[in-house]
Amino acid sequence: MFENTQMWLPVVILYLLEQNVFAIDNKRLNILYLIADDLRPTLGCYSDPVVKSPNIDQLASMSTVFYNAYAQQAVCGPSRVSFLTSRRPDTTKLYDFNSYWRVHAGNYTTLPQYFKSNGYTTLSVGKVFHPGIASNHSDDYPYSWSVPPYHPPSFKYEKRKVCKNKDGTMHSNLLCPVDVSEMPLGTLPDMENTAEAIRLLESMKGSKNPFFLAVGFYKPHIPFRIPREYLKLYPVESMTLAPDPDVPKKLPDVAYNPWTDIRKREDVKALNLSFPYGPIPKDFQLQIRQHYFASVSYMDAQVGNILHALDDLGLTNDTIIVFSSDHGWSLGEHGEWAKYSNFDVATRVPLIVYRPGVTSSFPRPGEKIFPFIDVFQSTRGHFGKGQGVESVVELVDIFPTLSNLAGLRPLRRCPSQSFKIELCTEGSNLAYLIRYPHREHSREAYSFSQYPRPSDSIQENSDLPDLADIRIMGYSIRSTDYRFTVWVGFDPLHCQPNMTDFHAGELYLLAEDPGQDNNLFDEFDSAKVLYKLGMLPSWSESLKQHVSQQWFKGIL
Repeated sequence: MFENTQMWLPVVILYLLEQNVFAIDNKRLNILYLIADDLRPTLGCYSDPVVKSPNIDQLASMSTVFYNAYAQQAVCGPSRVSFLTSRRPDTTKLYDFNSYWRVHAGNYTTLPQYFKSNGYTTLSVGKVFHPGIASNHSDDYPYSWSVPPYHPPSFKYEKRKVCKNKDGTMHSNLLCPVDVSEMPLGTLPDMENTAEAIRLLESMKGSKNPFFLAVGFYKPHIPFRIPREYLKLYPVESMTLAPDPDVPKKLPDVAYNPWTDIRKREDVKALNLSFPYGPIPKDFQLQIRQHYFASVSYMDAQVGNILHALDDLGLTNDTIIVFSSDHGWSLGEHGEWAKYSNFDVATRVPLIVYRPGVTSSFPRPGEKIFPFIDVFQSTRGHFGKGQGVESVVELVDIFPTLSNLAGLRPLRRCPSQSFKIELCTEGSNLAYLIRYPHREHSREAYSFSQYPRPSDSIQENSDLPDLADIRIMGYSIRSTDYRFTVWVGFDPLHCQPNMTDFHAGELYLLAEDPGQDNNLFDEFDSAKVLYKLGMLPSWSESLKQHVSQQWFKGIL
């Protein structure tokens, strides 16, 4: 009677996991959600050969590390609303920074709001939601948070003339290494964020209620206003250019982002770059890469301080930790900088999940598993890579996954039209991959990203058009083997694509073109077949079922 056990047992186990019947105990675990800003996976635990990130690497060695996680739109506000509601941009109707989803789209329950409704004390530090209209000028308080969110006072100086040039004059530069003691208030925003996060952890120790603490770091977002000493980790003479620094010959104009936010900084303005392609002089490119990497190491130190405090307070055994980012950032690949595109360098993010007793064994009494590592003094070798997962996943998966790991009621899957449904998910529960990371990864997993444009031609507002100016939407599918993108007409009034209004396409076969530099769309009838079959939004589950990896291979 057990001869078919191997066939049905995985299905049964997956069902039971989704119902949380394998919970380790009945104690509700805390959540510590660490969110970097504009961080691509330039980390040691993602095999980056340059960046020094010992504290995040240490966390990764005790965690499940998702190597292929992707954002749903490569810009801060839309991405954050997307993963905090587990809805895609076509459902939140947020493609810029200028609307509040509860008013403009639907009264969607957020990740912290769901935990708050289940008895958690929910706390926000720094940049979690995007500030301003996109979060109702309140970071969605009081819906999402138990107390008003904290914002560091020194952030108001972030874009002011606080960057000292060699001649002693002050400017608002892109490259802005500083002596912290000379800064207004004598500190920097992420240092203040770290201090406040530690204070909140201390206040919650011994609380009867579990906590959900989200900490949003501001780095490595521009400007690169960081302590000057971090540049010493990356001598500019050791820096290299991006492996593919030229604009691909077959890249459609509509797919290119002209990095207008960088151009507004005074040190970049002084370069007198042509629009839209530049290019930036090679010596300045090397400095941008140096400052980005240094910003990552600076942010890593803040992560290390918070995890060290969690350890010292005896909270590590009772806390799920998530580390991620809102999207990536181009460092000269394709002749592009910043985010604002559908390429991997803009959409791929780190995603690291620690669940005590699951991703690593419980530490012995008194054992510290997250001691702070000073990147300037560390002689420790590379950490293990933790439990790696190669399957393609998405940021919208975080909400249902955390809910499952914490033992809360599972979220139901959203129907194709869910504007009137307050609580559901357009993502997937990854708990099974966290508990069984060595299971063979699915080659039929997909991520879906999108990016708006105002025109086929490259304009000043191509990077970040207001909703009223959007005329084209680029919908992109990323699998293990390919990235496929179509640019189609878009109606901003109804937030609807017109799939019959085709503008351009991209197809990259990743085995032979991992950098996505050789667009094969016009060379394969198969790409046009995919387009004509309507294999694009509404980003519904039927789309995932409709696209078959084997079928795609078969028509190439």
